[in-house]
Amino acid sequence: MIKIGVISDTHIPRRAKALPDFVFDSFKGVDFILHAGDLLLEDVITDLETIAPVYAVAGNNDSFEIYEKYGERRIIEAGGKRIGLTHGYGRDKTYLNAYAEFMEDKVDCIVFGHSHAPYNEVFEGVLLFNPGSPTDRRFQPSFSLGILYINDSIEGEILYFDPLK
Repeated sequence: MIKIGVISDTHIPRRAKALPDFVFDSFKGVDFILHAGDLLLEDVITDLETIAPVYAVAGNNDSFEIYEKYGERRIIEAGGKRIGLTHGYGRDKTYLNAYAEFMEDKVDCIVFGHSHAPYNEVFEGVLLFNPGSPTDRRFQPSFSLGILYINDSIEGEILYFDPLK
């Protein structure tokens, strides 16, 4: 089984000074990590790379330099599955916008962020997965991140936490 850590919308240093310990604890043993944008500081990638290799894309709050280095979308292949990675956009139904970005690419899963709202649903045969945010829960009751599991299929799990408790 392949285990993938999934994170988005870290917004460091605007929303937190550093990644919460929950991120490091939750991602122990993952094969690699996907970051769906809005890093703000590239140090986030460096910190995550202490756990596992990282694939990232830029988000709407990222600098031109981050856009140049990581791009807006990519496809990662793992365990015979294709995963589309994007930040996403729009105010409502971000999952539909993310789906539209990869409609022609024959992916098994699309990882996206932007809304800070966790999402883990199959749509038109594709797993749409938003891990939420570990540093800016917006209107969500808890902070969150995610894990993808690949064997014969691909499945997602959202992990919730509150660093104040």
